[in-house]
Amino acid sequence: MPDDQRSPRERSEATRDAGSVAGRTVLIAGATSDAGRAVAGTLIAAGARVIATGRDAARLEPLVELGAEPEVCDVTDEQQVTELAARLRERGIRLDGILPLVGGWRGGGGLAGQSDADYRVLEASLTALRHVSRAFDADLRDSDAGRLAIVSSVAVARPLAGSANYAAVKAGAEAWTRAVAQGYAKAARDAGHPLRSAAVIFRVKSLAGAEASLAAAFAALWQQDAAALNDTVIDLS
Repeated sequence: MPDDQRSPRERSEATRDAGSVAGRTVLIAGATSDAGRAVAGTLIAAGARVIATGRDAARLEPLVELGAEPEVCDVTDEQQVTELAARLRERGIRLDGILPLVGGWRGGGGLAGQSDADYRVLEASLTALRHVSRAFDADLRDSDAGRLAIVSSVAVARPLAGSANYAAVKAGAEAWTRAVAQGYAKAARDAGHPLRSAAVIFRVKSLAGAEASLAAAFAALWQQDAAALNDTVIDLS
């Protein structure tokens, strides 16, 4: 069948390499940061199809220049994520990977300085993870190599009073990701087939300056066995 008559999913599957991100379709949720651009560039150079989300179309333009497909979506808004999932499915697009990069840091001031306002800002990263992992759960479970990864912090293992809000949100995100991992394993057992999808936690001391390491590590997830990867913590610090 000529390429122009095949669905995006069929064209993506036709270019897949076993043990490679080439030909995979990956969603970077909150892709307008330096880390988002680094990951998108690495994935696209490796032959992946990248869907990049952001709240501002203008800020997505650098991703478009790299070759990513832009989707204006606030991934902290459940309805917008539901609508995004419906749009992609209508276009025949099913995901093989998700990397949420909504985040930031607020802290300092000891325990007394951990304000509710700061916590609510930081909580957006956990909210985004919850939304995208639920909306695209079937995609990653049905993929022959689904991968979900989050960027967490070494603060989870050794939280400080001045970053209690931050560490608590990251710990929550890690717990959610481990629950996703258990869901992948259970679905595989129930279906009677080997585990093909994996949920992974990357821990960093600081993402600033670690963008290239994150990009390389995320792309490399498709080179590794899902059963060995699922529910693991990978230290990038």
